[in-house]
Amino acid sequence: QVQLVESGGGWVHPGGSLTLSCSSSGFTLDGYVIGWFRQYLGGEREGVACLSSSGRTTHYPDSVKGRFTLSRHNATTATLLMRNLQPEDTAVYYCVPGCYRDPIDLSAYWGHGTQVTVSS
Repeated sequence: QVQLVESGGGWVHPGGSLTLSCSSSGFTLDGYVIGWFRQYLGGEREGVACLSSSGRTTHYPDSVKGRFTLSRHNATTATLLMRNLQPEDTAVYYCVPGCYRDPIDLSAYWGHGTQVTVSS
């Protein structure tokens, strides 16, 4: 089963930046759609980015468009650069092999996630 590991979370001031990593182990990301979701404290989930299997196309919801950038770093790692972070970006972030735009069940792929906290 495809399992991805998230890292890079932390605490930042509003306006700050963080880069999250999504890494594979034992396989490359070639041919996989990569997506990032976040889950808020209340349990609501939101898709925030996805990268096509070719690595050439990205999608973002309006809530993060222009601030988040998802790209392939190397054969086994994709990075999510998050800029101008705001308190409403505070959540646990998860990386999965799928896109929020697709009507597929990704629940089997949720890992531990990485916490992002934005506060002053």
